[in-house]
Amino acid sequence: MWILKWLPNWIFYAILLAGIAGYLATYFMKFIPFVYVYRTTIQVASVVAIVLGTYMAGAISNEEAWLLRVAEMQAKVDAAAVESSKANNKIDNKIADKQQVYKDRQVVVRQYIDREVTKYDADCKIPTEFISIINKAATK
Repeated sequence: MWILKWLPNWIFYAILLAGIAGYLATYFMKFIPFVYVYRTTIQVASVVAIVLGTYMAGAISNEEAWLLRVAEMQAKVDAAAVESSKANNKIDNKIADKQQVYKDRQVVVRQYIDREVTKYDADCKIPTEFISIINKAATK
């Protein structure tokens, strides 16, 4: 409710108390001429003030409950973000380890190719074993 953001909460409680006080004043101060003459008007205004004050007090309570729930959910989101960060770090470490294994395997295969190329370089024949080794080096 936009009005709760602009006005302090105590104003609505004051309206509620003023409504109760005005309504009670019409019963206990019958002997005062002003109160007696405008008794019905004061009672109607007091009832309106009581209804408005009660409604806004409920709205204040509801707003506070929602703000509390939002704070709880934000705490859960923050905790989930921390857990997500930890899980992402684990995944990143596993990926880095696998990439290192692939790089190491490629180095071994390249060394093997360099060693074997000298055997077949003079004939200009490419054996199937050599093609399979190159393919193995290219795949992860």
